[in-house]
Amino acid sequence: MTDQPAPSYDFETAEPRWQAEWERLGAFDVPDVPPADRPKYYVLEMFPYPSGQLHMGHVRNYTLGDVVARYKRARGFAVLHPMGWDAFGLPAENAARERGVHPGEWTLANIEAMRGTLKRLGFSFNWDREIATCLPEYYGQQQKLFLDMLRDGLVERREASVNWDPVDHTVLANEQVVDGRGWRSGALIEKKKLSQWFLRITKFAPQLLAGLDALERWPERVRTMQERWIGRSDGARVLFPLHNAPDGFDPNLDQVEVFTTRPDTLFGMSFLAIAADHPLAAKVARTNADAQAFIEECRRLGTTEEAIETAEKRGFDTGLRVTHPFMPEHSFPVWIANFVLMEYGTGAVFGCPSGDQRDLDFARKYGLATPPVILPPDEDAASFAVGAKAYDGDGTLFNSGFLDGLSIAEGRKAAIERLEGLGVGRGIVNWRLRDWGISRQRYWGCPIPIVHCDSCGPVPVPDDQLPVVLPDDVTFDRPGNPLDVHPTWKHVACPSCGAAAVRETDTCDTFVDSSWYFARFTASKASTPTVPAAANGWLPVDQYIGGIEHAILHLLYARFFTRAMHETGHLDLDEPFAGLFTQGMVNHESYRDPDGNWLYPEEVERTGNGATVRATGAPATVGRVEKMSKSKRNTVAPIAIIERFGADTARWFVLSDSPPERDMEWTEAGVAGASRFTQRLFRAVQQVAISTTSDAVAADAPEAAADDLRRTTHRTIAAVTDALEGFAANVAVARLHELTSALIEAERHSTAVGMAFARREAALSVCLLCAPMLPHLAEEMLAALEPDGARAVERPWPKAIEELCAASRVTIAVQIMGKLRGTLELPPDSPADTVLAMAEAEPNVARLLEGKRIVKRIHVPNRIVNFVVAG
Repeated sequence: MTDQPAPSYDFETAEPRWQAEWERLGAFDVPDVPPADRPKYYVLEMFPYPSGQLHMGHVRNYTLGDVVARYKRARGFAVLHPMGWDAFGLPAENAARERGVHPGEWTLANIEAMRGTLKRLGFSFNWDREIATCLPEYYGQQQKLFLDMLRDGLVERREASVNWDPVDHTVLANEQVVDGRGWRSGALIEKKKLSQWFLRITKFAPQLLAGLDALERWPERVRTMQERWIGRSDGARVLFPLHNAPDGFDPNLDQVEVFTTRPDTLFGMSFLAIAADHPLAAKVARTNADAQAFIEECRRLGTTEEAIETAEKRGFDTGLRVTHPFMPEHSFPVWIANFVLMEYGTGAVFGCPSGDQRDLDFARKYGLATPPVILPPDEDAASFAVGAKAYDGDGTLFNSGFLDGLSIAEGRKAAIERLEGLGVGRGIVNWRLRDWGISRQRYWGCPIPIVHCDSCGPVPVPDDQLPVVLPDDVTFDRPGNPLDVHPTWKHVACPSCGAAAVRETDTCDTFVDSSWYFARFTASKASTPTVPAAANGWLPVDQYIGGIEHAILHLLYARFFTRAMHETGHLDLDEPFAGLFTQGMVNHESYRDPDGNWLYPEEVERTGNGATVRATGAPATVGRVEKMSKSKRNTVAPIAIIERFGADTARWFVLSDSPPERDMEWTEAGVAGASRFTQRLFRAVQQVAISTTSDAVAADAPEAAADDLRRTTHRTIAAVTDALEGFAANVAVARLHELTSALIEAERHSTAVGMAFARREAALSVCLLCAPMLPHLAEEMLAALEPDGARAVERPWPKAIEELCAASRVTIAVQIMGKLRGTLELPPDSPADTVLAMAEAEPNVARLLEGKRIVKRIHVPNRIVNFVVAG
């Protein structure tokens, strides 16, 4: 064929055309149960909240998942790759209040818009399995799971101290409180006592901890974060009798129970501290206004460990004292302290200032004793004293009665034995993890399927009355939960006795919705929560992809839910995600106008190192590169990128900039560069299509240029395969850049023997190798090369020929006395005599060796020749 100018790539027509073709082919369809004739692969990205617009963080997340899905499909796997919507939550309810629109209407409109953008990006989702957690067909099955867990004792209702958000008028989990404020509203959290529904996640604490060891394809830092959150602590429960309780004092409060991991340091006790919500604190506050005022102050402090640790340590002396279990002749003061939380341990701690910095700061503040009980190595017991810092290292017990001279481990064991012998304590394992309070006082969530009857108490809604559907006719003209004031919805007959009763108006924490959606995807239209053959066939998820911000909350809840569903007969496995990948964030510069208002990137014209406001020409302030966020308007709308550059350009850029686990910066120059590459690649393949024919055959003795191109092609196949197996998409991108350059360079040698075949082989290979990342472009190029051939999405992954992957030449460094003096290009494993002779004859080396005596010739095959000389 004659050479002709290659056309440019028209993404505007190509992308919708190929998306329609994939749909016609049913390219991404999979059966309900994995087929028996090929292995299954379940890839899943954390599903989005339908806020109305995708951001580039979404694009990066879903592109990574799509690359995996398309690659595995080409490798012969049956691939499940579903998509849905985490559609309940407060933003929709807030939008209803602000805009006068129903949360469902707002949510479904946002889903429609975001679905359209995802389809424009060409992601290979199984759209026939799409779910939205706000639809009754989903949350009705969630209600069934709740009732099954209730029947199996995994759900409880009890009064508890909760985190109350006074702005959103709802309860928040500890994990949803950030620096003492609600994670969405930013309001200072208050403590309240409310009757709540709890999922008994603590029942599975040992299994959740032990199960982390088997999650070998999870990031180590995620496993560590979960391990710390579950928080196994071996220690002792110790009873401290009240020493001076006044007459008539509540006999149920005549002793204080403490959990400690350091019973070996009991002789270093200086005080006992209780939480503001401890029953003993409440008892004191009934008759002491100052105590009540201090308790109120503690409740305003915040509930997170971070808030507790950073706040000034303060306390209130109750006037009560407790007797020491090992020294009954000694008593110690009881303080209410702002650094003790009722949610951890027993809500009471004994203070040992010498071994705990927090206790030391507290003791010094209030003039309490600080007796040392751990003697550091090489210190003198007669002179050692507690300084400015507590000592928490290893050492020997002293000033500790029967424990003197023991190591810390020996002392811990001996102390527990003595406590148990005296009947004042026992060794136990404690867990930091607490049961999951799921009750939320809001409308836009899954209704909890319970009816409250004055005679029968809480009664489960019968299975045949599910789903309990949210009413549509609600108003948001007042704070709080609209379900509480609905005139009819909550008034029902008791399912047990038929008397007038009321529905539970609390709805589920939205983290419940996302704790089992991966299982629902396996049979998204079923009339039961799961279909065992489908769920057990597809699960676990082989590759789960999402942000590190979900390392504790979502992932831990999903692991719990999987175990609970196993126990209730819905699944046959315990771990939901075999592999986990946490991608980095997408960052962008932020901008402000002269008045300090945030600007969108499209409102700014960059001028060298500065920027101006496009509309006015006024100077704009360029801020630091940081995570894209709506509040700072440093977001880039994917749809704008798609319309300007095409979907594949957006995909290529988010894959190519940096390793996917790291943060990346979105830049206009980077996107433009990605666009130029797609055009360059398209022209290179088009040039092959119009200048070669499909009947070209491999030459038995190709010229060097053709042989080099074939070797580059097969090395690239091997390298891209390894990169995608290792989740290193950026490495695959780099190798494809190299192959594209080699393909273009080969045009200069188009008449070389074997080059026609080598060029077509390289062009076909680059089409298939880039198909997971540039799927539309790959199809367009492949159709030009082989108009009557199968589509890229139907073809198997290319295989590298091992002989062609081997190096044809190696570079050997020639040294004199260890210093590089020249190089040789030789076939691999050339005979040593040949290598040494050629090295000695290399012109620069020969010049430097002239007149010198070679004492030793050193040859490291395929790497180095070194001449040791004398004189």
